[in-house]
Amino acid sequence: MSKPEFDPQLSDWNLIRSFIAVVEQGSLTRAADVLGLSQPTLSRQINELEQNTGNALFERAARGLKLTEAGERLVEPARFMMSAARSLGLAIVKQDQTLQGTVRITASEMVSAHVLPRILVKLARQYPDIEIELVASNQLSNLLEREADIAIRMLRPTQTALIARHLADWGIGFYAHRNYLKGLAKDELAPASNPMTMYRWLGLDQSDRFIQGFREAGIQVDKHFFGFRCDSHLVNWEAMKAGLGVGVAPHWLAQKEDGLEPISIGADIPALPVWLTSHRELKNNSRIRAVFDFLALELQALT
Repeated sequence: MSKPEFDPQLSDWNLIRSFIAVVEQGSLTRAADVLGLSQPTLSRQINELEQNTGNALFERAARGLKLTEAGERLVEPARFMMSAARSLGLAIVKQDQTLQGTVRITASEMVSAHVLPRILVKLARQYPDIEIELVASNQLSNLLEREADIAIRMLRPTQTALIARHLADWGIGFYAHRNYLKGLAKDELAPASNPMTMYRWLGLDQSDRFIQGFREAGIQVDKHFFGFRCDSHLVNWEAMKAGLGVGVAPHWLAQKEDGLEPISIGADIPALPVWLTSHRELKNNSRIRAVFDFLALELQALT
């Protein structure tokens, strides 16, 4: 069987960027830190590029990764593509003098605290004249009333006057700190008719979102099922890390936190959809468009 013909026009740009980062850093770990990606995500991108080119590009060496002969041949044209892309970006910025001013973004507390900071650092480097206002709130801001220019939401917007793009589906699960699990009595860890009762659960207070989520999974609970309740996801996250009980978190975030361990309840948990939303002015406002497109690329590359 002949090798697949590599067509750069059909290849994901992130694959080339990731390839060069690994070349320059010499390891997946360091390259992932530079790109702000998880190591499994970066590894998948390199594997995809190798499948697209039909060649292994790296081989393991004593001090990290070493380019194969096929990889060596790809370095120069890949760097040329990177340089050309940067030149194109600079040309566009110079032509468009409207890339100045403020863009207001709204996102949940968790996204604002654990996702956006690294992305906004990159955004500030690329668009230094754009000012960002970030509304970190779990309440849904009304884009139609101009409470924000761009929203990152975990559900699909229903207003037809908005532009929305589905970026990803974040897998979520239940996690607890190993210190909390060690503190449970041995008889509590023994098999039970309802293993969920073994744990203290962290939930929401005024919001019934968690209750509805459990019920959709076929598990009937009420607010008293949760031994600790707070509507701040950030507070629940810190409570989980402190060992207060079992909480909910995206897999990509929990797996980065040393000490957190997954908890299985024998039921599937629906993934969390990530939507990027803006009003229709996006089409005519190059400043908002630039931020929207930048966020879309970075959020898609997150996992």
